[in-house]
Parts: sequence; structure tokens; C-alpha cells
Amino acid sequence: VQLQASGGGLVQAGGSLRLSCAASGRTLGLDEMAWFRRAPGKEREFVSSISRSGGTTSYADSVKGRFTISRDNVRNMMNLQMDSLKVEDTATYYCAARKAGPTYRYWGKGTLVTVSS
Repeated sequence: VQLQASGGGLVQAGGSLRLSCAASGRTLGLDEMAWFRRAPGKEREFVSSISRSGGTTSYADSVKGRFTISRDNVRNMMNLQMDSLKVEDTATYYCAARKAGPTYRYWGKGTLVTVSS
């Protein structure tokens, strides 16, 4: 499975961006998908996840109420709508996916989001 994240860019605080993650290859059986991020000088952190059906979502407290995760299994796409962006949201965002088991085995290369004040 290959994952390709896109949609990052430069935005002012309070603005919005929409990230996308396209899955290709052996996507049959893809289960939970997620977004992580790594800010400069910090550890990678969980942002949001979505179940295979899309019926169960989870968010980090820092983004709850501002970010919305979704997925389209027909197009093998996952999106992250990011609203009310803050300077502290600046990071490289990575999409991840797993099949059976708890570990995210598949990772995209990341897309950079920069939020200016």
C-alpha cells in the first residue's frame, strides 16, 4: 500500500486547509486510517483517526472541534479539513493506515502545513 498526502501550504492563523491522502496498491482490507503530525523539534503526535466504515472517529484534544476527518473508500481517499488554524498547528502532517492488527504499517511522506500569525 502506498499513501500520498497532499494539500499542505502556508495559511494565516484562523484560516483553513484541506489535506488529502490517496491510497494505492493493495488497498483491499485497509482498516483504520489516521493523521499524525510532527512539529519542528517535537515528537510525532496523533491528530485524528477514522474507522474503516467512517463511523468512528477520534481526535487529539488540541484539534477537537477544529479539524474534521473523513474518508471515501470508493476512491481510496482520506481527508482532513482543518479550520481555525493556529500557529501551533504548524507541522508536517503524515497519513497512516493499517490492515489487521493495531500497528499503522503504511505511512505517507508527509505534507507541510505552516500557519503564520
